[in-house]
Amino acid sequence: MTIKEMEDKTGLNRSSIRFYEKEGLISPERNKKNGYREYTNQDMEDIQKIAYLRTLGISIEDISQAMQGKKSLKKIIQKRKEILDTDILDVENSKRICQQLLREKELSYESLDITAYTPETSEYWEQNKQLLKVDTVNFFYLWGGFLIWLLITGVSLFTALLVYPNLPDYIPIQWSKTQVSSQAGKIFIFFYPLVCIIARFGFRFCLRWKIAFHNQHINEIVSDYLSNSFCFLMLSAEIFTVLFIHGYVQNIVVLFVFDGIVLLGILIKALIKLS
Repeated sequence: MTIKEMEDKTGLNRSSIRFYEKEGLISPERNKKNGYREYTNQDMEDIQKIAYLRTLGISIEDISQAMQGKKSLKKIIQKRKEILDTDILDVENSKRICQQLLREKELSYESLDITAYTPETSEYWEQNKQLLKVDTVNFFYLWGGFLIWLLITGVSLFTALLVYPNLPDYIPIQWSKTQVSSQAGKIFIFFYPLVCIIARFGFRFCLRWKIAFHNQHINEIVSDYLSNSFCFLMLSAEIFTVLFIHGYVQNIVVLFVFDGIVLLGILIKALIKLS
């Protein structure tokens, strides 16, 4: 069956189907005459199982290992249930405290007495240490934010629009130390902001599925940080290209080494605090 028929029968869109194929979860054969993918009933069954497990929060990696028999699906689901049980307890406890607070006739920041609701504060801090750790890496959270992405992408697009009229017909896109090894038409300058958009709305969500932290909130923070860091590297490459063309800089290695050290250092520091 065609991918259109797969969409109709499974109710899933083709981008999801293609993503599962890209991840190696399904391997449809191609029609030798027209080169189109041909999906089997087994492919359809696998896609539905994969999508169902994804709704339960099972990672792509775990699903892949279960399909290959490297991991027991029962153990994977048991582990997921334990995580959900912990999350449910945390939510129920927070809800209970909120309900108690709302019973107060007069509730204000000044009158709030936390010992009335949580006598053992040290134990309470220990139970919520993961959330408190997230608070210690605000810079990490902010870097992955939408406004930072918008700023990076905006600067990249503005730069492309500003320099495009004065660029030569061909611009460098690859270097070997100080020598240009590959060129492309000057329209390529718009590739950098385009990649930033793709990274935010595609690469970012793929990362969330891949990162293996148990805490979903931390997954989101780390994946957002990585996607914005990737956009920052694209902006750096774009600016370097413009400066290289005008003879201001020569060696791209220094730029990327500096970017890499700074971004990796921030990531390692944050992960140490979160772990």
